[in-house]
Amino acid sequence: MLSGRFFRPLIAAWLVSLAPTLSAATTLAAVASDFTKPMNEIAIEFQKATGHEAKLSFGSSGKAFAQIQSGAPFDVYLSASEKYPLELEKSGHAVPDSHFIYAIGKLVLWSATPDYVDGQGEILKTGTFKHIALADPSHAPYGVVAEQVMESLGVLDKLRPLFVMGENISQTYQFVSTGNAELGFVGLAQVIDVNSGKIGSGSGWIIPDNLHSPFRQMAVLLRTGAENPAALALVDFLKSPTALAIIEKYGFGLPK
Repeated sequence: MLSGRFFRPLIAAWLVSLAPTLSAATTLAAVASDFTKPMNEIAIEFQKATGHEAKLSFGSSGKAFAQIQSGAPFDVYLSASEKYPLELEKSGHAVPDSHFIYAIGKLVLWSATPDYVDGQGEILKTGTFKHIALADPSHAPYGVVAEQVMESLGVLDKLRPLFVMGENISQTYQFVSTGNAELGFVGLAQVIDVNSGKIGSGSGWIIPDNLHSPFRQMAVLLRTGAENPAALALVDFLKSPTALAIIEKYGFGLPK
């Protein structure tokens, strides 16, 4: 039988080993679907660094915005635009002045077929394709930006009858990758080869920023997460060098 002299240090060591587990919490984050790959990596590193767990729900920014307004129990919201987080702050659903830019989105005109999309996007003016995919601009910021690009190039009205609308940027990518649309507007993070920093398969045109409005992706701390230590830690971690390195690896621009 262990004497008290030996037993007390063992108990103390056991409690120390349990401390991270006992203090760990869980947060639920609504995340724009274009940020799926980097956010999954960030969540892993976040748990390693803090002990907290981030559960992630991916989808269109507009749909998540509507869910939050209807009482969905998200703690943190990562939108693909600035519009929705700012509106949530105004309506009282988010903590005042908690918004911040976490990434600069990058749009690509992409086809799963090699050598199909040229490096200047001239195919939009000269191509004979039957379908072009984009995220639904009524609730997906990537669709809004895609329409701005086509408008800047003077082809929006011409191409509108050929649109295949994705519920979000993930579904849009599926339409193109499966050949249901010959080409489409997707996020660079979806097609990038993280080792080379270039488009990894098919063919594509990384669209210049001057063809659309600034594509700043904004996050905000929601009221439901205001006292959740995991939510507060996740907001801080998204600004850390570790998270920023992952964000940049997937082709996003970094906030300045």
